[in-house]
Amino acid sequence: MTYSLVARCADTGMFGLAISSSSPAVAARCAYARAGVGAVASQNVTDPTLGPLALDLMQSGMGAADAIERVREQGKFIEYRQVLAVDKHGATAIHSGPNSLGIWTQAQGKDVASGGNILANDGVPQAVVDGFLASSGHLGDRLIAAMRAGLAAGGEAGPLHSAGMLLVDKVAWPVADLRCDWTEDCPISAISNLWDIYKPQLDAYVQRAIDPREAPSYGVPGDE
Repeated sequence: MTYSLVARCADTGMFGLAISSSSPAVAARCAYARAGVGAVASQNVTDPTLGPLALDLMQSGMGAADAIERVREQGKFIEYRQVLAVDKHGATAIHSGPNSLGIWTQAQGKDVASGGNILANDGVPQAVVDGFLASSGHLGDRLIAAMRAGLAAGGEAGPLHSAGMLLVDKVAWPVADLRCDWTEDCPISAISNLWDIYKPQLDAYVQRAIDPREAPSYGVPGDE
């Protein structure tokens, strides 16, 4: 029902995740990231506790591989789960349980990992990884490019209905948490369009939180 990627920007240290599914509101259950620590996708018969668990383990000093191994040991019904992680060094690890649904597979590259289930074919995650590695620019742009590459490779076996993109940087909260919780059109296109609107304002929203005195104008009636 889902394909995703977790990734790190080697230039900035920013972490991000993008995900899409035939199920509603996929990002609300499956997307986790923590500034300075890493990003985790927990999917396929989702257990939302596994994302925070993996991030806590990486924050304690574990690399992605050790954290995913501990998730395998501690997680319940782990044979049904897919969990992807990238750590602060760009190392990646993936657990795909044997009871993952439909055609399922995974792929990894430098600073990026992708996995999916109920896929149109087993080449989708590798296409996602290749799309990320072939892209450049802001991490958000690269996540969108990777998801589009997965879609071009076949994507999910059925229609996609929801998608999300999560970005964390140097502050304690997500600098972008963009979602399309349901659409009969393409949710990846919806997220891409939303990113085009949000990207130019991202730094301003962070600045407003840190020190609104130094922030640009809000651009609303009454603001000068």
